Amino acid sequence: MSDDEQHNQTFEQASAGASLTFPMQCSALRKNGHVVIKGRPCKIVEMSTSKTGKHGHAKVHLVGIDIFTNKKLEEICPSTHNMDVPNVSRKEYQLVNIEDGFLSLMGQDHTSKDDVKVPEDPLGKEIKDGFDDEKDLLVTVVSAMGEEAAISFKEAPKGS
Repeated sequence: MSDDEQHNQTFEQASAGASLTFPMQCSALRKNGHVVIKGRPCKIVEMSTSKTGKHGHAKVHLVGIDIFTNKKLEEICPSTHNMDVPNVSRKEYQLVNIEDGFLSLMGQDHTSKDDVKVPEDPLGKEIKDGFDDEKDLLVTVVSAMGEEAAISFKEAPKGS
């Protein structure tokens, strides 16, 4: 490969470099924090550390609830090893419309978002009922590891 060929590379995708996860030592994780268990972003609901024999490592037993499916997942990891922690963000959006099973949302910076599904649980029904009653609703959307879901809602304060 000549020098010219080496510098004429094409990149299919460019991003700001924000990673979906970051590593954290298992012993530094805390209850109510987040961790990736079996490839899923989870909220830690239980943690226990066990001391092992003379030359063994202490093990951390983690119990987490998947933040999107609410399934319980468990992991046992040596306390000195790193685990992935998902970058989780929560944003509030104003509900503008519900169309074809998707929420039509507007952010505080007046950008629209139309790719969040109506939840398929009682929360989804409550959001639909509130919208049908012509209430101003603020929907909280959580996103992590390329997934997004509406996790809660509240009535917007009057005069906003």
